[in-house]
Amino acid sequence: MNLTRKIIHVDMDCFYAAVEMRDNPVLKSVPLAVGGASDRRGVVSTCNYIAREFGVHSAMATGYAQKLCPDLIVIPGRMKHYQQVSRQIREIFQTYTDLVEPLSLDEAYLDVSDSDLFGGSATLTAKDIRNRIKDELDLTASAGIAPNKFIAKICSEENKPDGQFVVTPDEVDDFVKSLALSKIPGVGKATLKRLESHQLYTCGDVRYWDQNKLHHTFGALGELLYKRSWGIDDRPVRTEWIRKSLSVERTFPKDIMSLQACEPEFIRLFDELKQRLERHASDRCIKNQLVKLKFSDFRSTTIERRARSLSVELFRELLPLAWLRGSDQGIRLLGLGVNFADIDHEIEQLSLFD
Repeated sequence: MNLTRKIIHVDMDCFYAAVEMRDNPVLKSVPLAVGGASDRRGVVSTCNYIAREFGVHSAMATGYAQKLCPDLIVIPGRMKHYQQVSRQIREIFQTYTDLVEPLSLDEAYLDVSDSDLFGGSATLTAKDIRNRIKDELDLTASAGIAPNKFIAKICSEENKPDGQFVVTPDEVDDFVKSLALSKIPGVGKATLKRLESHQLYTCGDVRYWDQNKLHHTFGALGELLYKRSWGIDDRPVRTEWIRKSLSVERTFPKDIMSLQACEPEFIRLFDELKQRLERHASDRCIKNQLVKLKFSDFRSTTIERRARSLSVELFRELLPLAWLRGSDQGIRLLGLGVNFADIDHEIEQLSLFD
């Protein structure tokens, strides 16, 4: 592991909600969520910290959020406005380093390994970035500083909101050893249950397993667990972002109880996906197509098949297969999407047919 790198992960605090509170100060003192309306099966995109005290969080159904917090104010998002603010934030980042990797509108990695600012101190650089965001945009950000992206991202959560946390190279081993596996990006609830069934709760627990045993038991996940449990992450900060997938989805106002009733929305989603592909990824090679369904009981399923080009017929084949997994539950959400081939594979394909 390269311990000489200095990586900063900057994460805006409740970004969408913070922008709305800045633009309308009346909202600063009330529980606030940005998301869809409850009568249209809306979902919370983000919420302020007052709302979080009631248990409200992102990806929660708006109706349920309002049960937890009856005084919750829910407003629709203004995505174009958030994108504009995000560009202003990135302009600030670019004055510190050219090595900026945006992860979304509200977070990014910065590599300041070669920076001479503040005597080469990544800690002071992160503090100055946060101060500028607050002074120039009246928004707060949290930051994590570490020798790699994995640890920096975890650190940015340690002192939220409006704080930062540093793990120096000498502190990496002790910090990671006690780290809960739930903190590792990509380890969700289902994966966590599987790990706990093997008595694995922390990175320290994983260290008792050798690499071969981890790979044999968990496959590719085992390889990731081995590296992360020792604090290893050699991924560079990438300045060129490559889209890996594209999808569209709809949450229905009322559950749909048959595939026939899905047909009008199915056609609209396919047309929307086709248009987005033409606008944003016309030069990409499709690897597979997928159908996603969320059922009345909130269980989700995704089914995918290999494809060389976008095919409405393939989606029609996948939809009933996904539907069978619902055990006669109604359909709450329908999604269609594609995954793209790796760029290296695309170049190889093109060379074969040129």
